[in-house]
This record gives sequence, structure tokens and C-alpha cells, in this order.
Amino acid sequence: MSTPPHPARPNRWPSAIAAAFGLFGLGTAVLVGLCLWHGVDLVSADYYDRELRYQEQLERMARTRALGSGLEVTYDLDADAIRIRLPSRGQDPPPTGVIHLYRPASAQEDRRLTLDLDPTGRQTLDARALKPGLWRVRLTWSLAGQEYYDDQKVHIRRHGA
Repeated sequence: MSTPPHPARPNRWPSAIAAAFGLFGLGTAVLVGLCLWHGVDLVSADYYDRELRYQEQLERMARTRALGSGLEVTYDLDADAIRIRLPSRGQDPPPTGVIHLYRPASAQEDRRLTLDLDPTGRQTLDARALKPGLWRVRLTWSLAGQEYYDDQKVHIRRHGA
């Protein structure tokens, strides 16, 4: 006896290829639509003012470098204090400015203090209330009509730690 012939199965490859191209096209269209729908704010509305402020900051930093040595920010473990020394210029009145203690790990711990140097150009900050770890001491000061800026790292430690 002979077996009846099997009915021919349709070839699915053309349909699968067409479906793959269709899904790719649909995915591309959805992605393009999302990109067009989402706003792109690469430039802020006040980009020119920001650039001027940044340029002024670069100029402050360049003036600070031009002062040469003499600027020091150190941590004294024994006294648990941050010691700041600005270069002495023997000018009157003394410099005015701000000390920003910036804690990268926690913005809530940041502090702003007034620069209040003694006659030798030094200031000591009590660090007992500061948590151990990395702090950045950002100094901004003005002297004889010129503004200066410096940013230095300080690692607060405690005895036995």
C-alpha cells in the first residue's frame, strides 16, 4: 500500500523575515518618537551669564596661583582644627571673604564661615563638630579690589581612628 502524500507545509521564512523587518521598523519609529517628544536642554537659557561667571572664577584661580606659595590649608590632628594661612601682603585693610566647608558625602553638613584672619594672615577653625572624612575647604576672598579663590582637600581624622 502506498501512503498518501503529506500535504505541503507552507514556508514560514518569508513571513518571519517580514515580521522581523516590521518589528525593527516599528521599534525605530517608537524610538524616534520618544526622542522628538523628550526635550533637549543642553544649553541653559542664561548660558552667556554662566560662561562669564565661569571665566571670572578662572581669573580668580589664576590670581591665586600668581600669589605663589604662602597659601596653606591644613588639618591639625592634635588640635582637631583646620588651619588656614593666606599669603601676607602687608596691606591694610585685611582681606575679606568666605570659607565654604564642603562635604562631598553629605550636602547637609556643608558650612559657610566668614574669613577672619589674625594680623599674621592666619585663621583656625574648630573641627570637632565636623564628621571624619573628606572635606573641601573653598576660600573666596577679596584684597585690594582683586578677588581670589582656592579649593583644597582636607581629611578630618580622630585619634585612634
